[in-house]
Amino acid sequence: MKVGNDPNERHRRSIRLKGFDYALEGAYFVTVCTQSQACLFGDVVEGEIRLNDTGRLVQAVWDGLPEHYPHVSLDHWMIMPNHVHGIVFFVGAGFKPAQMTADTARHGLPEIVRAFKTFSARRINAMHDASGRSVWQRNYYEHITRDDDDLNRIRQYIMENSLRWSEDPENPACTRKDCGDAHAVFRAGLKPAPTRTTPA
Repeated sequence: MKVGNDPNERHRRSIRLKGFDYALEGAYFVTVCTQSQACLFGDVVEGEIRLNDTGRLVQAVWDGLPEHYPHVSLDHWMIMPNHVHGIVFFVGAGFKPAQMTADTARHGLPEIVRAFKTFSARRINAMHDASGRSVWQRNYYEHITRDDDDLNRIRQYIMENSLRWSEDPENPACTRKDCGDAHAVFRAGLKPAPTRTTPA
């Protein structure tokens, strides 16, 4: 991921809560973007995402996370041309907010996102014979779901993401001044508190 004050980084601030234990059971919404907003994973055609081989590889790595982390269960997800949205449940939470007792022996959300980025980047670079190339931006979005309404709102946002690609601020072709306003409103509702940027 990009580092520092790159203007393209403004949409990729972590919203991690200072002092929060991200190994707690619960449901987490994450968004991971490609380096420099490169559209590596496919195209959106008539409101539907059509993954290429690289996109299908990313999907396979995402789908395989529970095999490596037994306490992880995957909910709604969407792979877009240059970013991935997904809801990750830590098993035992059901649809409850992420405020239960932590199991310190298991990996937390930052480790799982880091593993996803590392595994997928290695396989993508091997596919394209491009060892060492940066695939993902350095940071990622995260949001701790509060309740069923919050969770369902995020699910709807994920499912409709491809329909709104023409207005998505992550779309390099989107140049209108009001591009992404609907997403900005949605994301503003996700931010539980002022936070700091944290790499993964």
